[in-house]
Amino acid sequence: MDPLAPLIDALHSEGRLRVWSLVITVFGDSVQHRGGRISTARLGRLLGRLGVEQGALRTALSRLARDGWVTSERIGRSSVYRLSQSGLSRFTEATGRIYAPPRAAPVEEWVLALGPGQPGLPLGGGWMLRPGDADGGTMPPSCAVTGSLSALSDEMRETLLDEGQRHALEALSRDLDTIEALSPDPFDAAAARTLLIHRWRRIVLRHPEPPDEVLPEDLRKPAPPRARVARAYRALSPAAERWFDMQNEDVMDMPCVPASHVWRFRHSQET
Repeated sequence: MDPLAPLIDALHSEGRLRVWSLVITVFGDSVQHRGGRISTARLGRLLGRLGVEQGALRTALSRLARDGWVTSERIGRSSVYRLSQSGLSRFTEATGRIYAPPRAAPVEEWVLALGPGQPGLPLGGGWMLRPGDADGGTMPPSCAVTGSLSALSDEMRETLLDEGQRHALEALSRDLDTIEALSPDPFDAAAARTLLIHRWRRIVLRHPEPPDEVLPEDLRKPAPPRARVARAYRALSPAAERWFDMQNEDVMDMPCVPASHVWRFRHSQET
């Protein structure tokens, strides 16, 4: 049995696959730190492992070029793509949110804020809950209460996640169960890491990330989502990067991964 089958099946079971979005995931996760360019042969091989047909990839690249995300050029016999300046400018904020490290310490102080434009988790009646050290947004609250969180029922925890976010986190957990059981070769590690970050990227960019302390219990075990993603990412990356190091006659080589790449999901004091 294909060890990646549960991951690939899950990718294709969620409606029509947006191949262009998957290509953006590859650029952000595996291309930008390696000189910013990738040959269509390597990209096609990677996405082919994920069940993407070559015609669908060509259509996606054409759309991304038309929308100003990527540019292409010929280098020898290879056709290569890279993000345009416009595409690069859209990456900065997203990259920070996707690869931020798990919180280093529990939340000790919370803010309960009322007023238009207040960030946080909705508690009803217009009240929003957020960690005391989180971004408070640009609008001052009409009312704010600061202190400890002394009680939060299971029923209340469930109301903090909408149905789409809960389903997305449950799907992520199933993917992680599969990934954590893998002993992949470099090619499969690169494919599995792409699928992991593709799912995680969509969750982080679509939904506010609840602090671990307020998640329902089943979504905090065996570890909270960001911590599990970080651990799986670190486990896959050495082998995945070896695949991007590889070259042969029809797959153009890529620059070596820089030492700065290790910052992903890590606090500055970690090595």
